[in-house]
Amino acid sequence: MSAEISRRVLLARTTAVVGGTALASLVGTPLSASPAHATPSDDSDSAPVTTGRPSLNGWEMENSADDGGEVWTRPVLGTPLDGVQIRMGDVETVLVHVVQRFHYEVDQLRRGDVESWRSPSKVRKGLAESNLASGTAVQIRPGFYPSGQHGGFFPNQLVIVRDILADCEGVVRWGGDDKKPDEALFYIDVPPGDERLVRVANKIRRWVATPGEGAGAAVDPFQRKRRQAAEQLARQQS
Repeated sequence: MSAEISRRVLLARTTAVVGGTALASLVGTPLSASPAHATPSDDSDSAPVTTGRPSLNGWEMENSADDGGEVWTRPVLGTPLDGVQIRMGDVETVLVHVVQRFHYEVDQLRRGDVESWRSPSKVRKGLAESNLASGTAVQIRPGFYPSGQHGGFFPNQLVIVRDILADCEGVVRWGGDDKKPDEALFYIDVPPGDERLVRVANKIRRWVATPGEGAGAAVDPFQRKRRQAAEQLARQQS
């Protein structure tokens, strides 16, 4: 095994350190934790992990998860989910935050309610769903919010969805705003190396390290200032 693969495996099992404070990767995962259900996909024996091809948002698609690449199954603490297969690092931090806030504030999730990494052969390359293949997207309760349809959320739920997006300062896009809507889909909307993603991920990590902040904290998405910020972002992303 190469030094690079060993580094990635180690990152999947260790903590992120922000400002000198050791944090469990993303949301308090213990040092001894390993990726949940770390079973290679069916494609892993016949193809290399990397593809050399980007998903719609510019991140490289991978042929398998939990197989030495950048996409691993990671826990979503505070939920009954078995984990999500997602790109490690800043992408993981941001998208897990989205899933957690959805669970706490929009509707409680059950096991199996979130779909994440998907094989490149099983996504439509020209649509935002291709971002699933790069580990930079999640679909939350896709059975409740079918692709191509609008109106799956109640108005008060939509206010919270918009507030979650505002938390992420535009680095996450909601599929409900796409030309071909997919209201279950949330995906990273900046390319690799974009400093905005780094900034938002570090902000979320600071929240995780601070009692009473972050996902599950008592916030009011209906507060005027928050509504204004969310509505402004919605206009920018529409």
